[in-house]
Amino acid sequence: MNRLWVRLTLAFALVILVAVGVIALLAGLTAGREFHRYLTYSDIWPNQVLVDVLARYYRFRGDWRGIEIILDQEARLPNPRIGARGGRWAGLLRFVLADAQGRVIYDGAEGQPGRLLRAEERAAAQEIEVDGAVAGYLVTVVVDRPPFLGPLEEIFLSRLQRWLILGALLAGVLGLLLGVVLSRSLTAPLRRLAEAARAVANRDFSRRVQAEGSTEVVQVAQAFNQMTAALEEAERQRRNMVADIAHELRTPLSVLQGNLQAILDDVYPLNKEEIARLYDETRLLGRLVDDLRELALADAGQLRLNLQPLKVAPVVQATVESLSLAAENQGVALSAELPEDLPLVRADPDRLGQVLRNLVVNALQHTPAGGSVVVRAAPTAGAVEISVADTGEGIAPEDLPHVFERFWRADASRSWDKRWAGGTGLGLSVAQSLVEAQGGRIWAESALGRGSTFRFTLPLAGDEAGQAPPAGTTRR
Repeated sequence: MNRLWVRLTLAFALVILVAVGVIALLAGLTAGREFHRYLTYSDIWPNQVLVDVLARYYRFRGDWRGIEIILDQEARLPNPRIGARGGRWAGLLRFVLADAQGRVIYDGAEGQPGRLLRAEERAAAQEIEVDGAVAGYLVTVVVDRPPFLGPLEEIFLSRLQRWLILGALLAGVLGLLLGVVLSRSLTAPLRRLAEAARAVANRDFSRRVQAEGSTEVVQVAQAFNQMTAALEEAERQRRNMVADIAHELRTPLSVLQGNLQAILDDVYPLNKEEIARLYDETRLLGRLVDDLRELALADAGQLRLNLQPLKVAPVVQATVESLSLAAENQGVALSAELPEDLPLVRADPDRLGQVLRNLVVNALQHTPAGGSVVVRAAPTAGAVEISVADTGEGIAPEDLPHVFERFWRADASRSWDKRWAGGTGLGLSVAQSLVEAQGGRIWAESALGRGSTFRFTLPLAGDEAGQAPPAGTTRR
């Protein structure tokens, strides 16, 4: 009994039964009353003698003043001009006289003169014509009509009531059946949604539901499908990330274990050069762990940012200077082109430097000797755009949408020890998270054989101060 379709069925049935019962009751009462009213007027024989008397009166007087005397006298007389289905019977009559516009002039001893004739009175009224024009209307009403009905009237009312009851019962049964069908059809999408939700709870993220039914149910189904698609993609990325992390950790750990085992077996000498190599491997592991922590904090909205009005040029210059020696050793020209009138941005100086270092290191990694890397900055609508352009091998169009994915590499065969400066495969992902956390956006432009350009924006300090969180707070 606690199922939704059962409750809906009972609700439909209750509403239909109440509505049909009320309609049948009102129809029965109204039909009986109107039928009695019909008999009240239909059983009266036309009173042409009185109509002629009233017509002569109006022709003589020119109006209806004083007509009350004649009609009162006529109403007090027993009158045989009343018919009945079973025969004639004598009774008193009440007369209603109206003028040519249908406004009542005389309405019996206790009537309401001045009103308009009712519809049933107009239908039963006799016209009073004077010189070819209607001068008024006469309505004859039975006073205290006997309550009994003739056999035909009794049969008619009995059949009418019986059909009303049967119609009400039939409508109730049909309404109940219709309620069952409607309730089952309304709850069917919800049942399918519940089954799909249980499948998702069992980690079957491929389940989808058909979007059908009412607008609200379709919206719920679409939202559910969007949620499961997002969960499926998140699960795929999680599995890939776990596999990538295991792979990235296994390589330096294998190097450490192999070298240490070789030292223990006296294959490698225990000297500073060998210890330095092992130390470099531990630094790579530390950078990988730091990058993963940065990404985890950004995903959780717990990344600490010291947002403040900031000049971009000093941060760019410091980054270029810190990496100039590495670029020189690689044979790559590293430079910065900055205008003097750059507006202030609202950013974290340390995080901005981290983004620039990651982008420049990535550019140096893919730029051969003799190439160049240029860092530029320029004002744009409501922001400052910073770009890092290289003259490297470029990125294929099909690979460009994936450059910010974690552990993604265009060259899948590139191994750990082939990366420039011991990259972790997370630099671009970290840069994207840091830029977006500061209210900017980042994207890449590239073509094979013509190098790549990574661009990102930071909001202006003046325009965006009201939207950025206070300095030293957590950006969520």
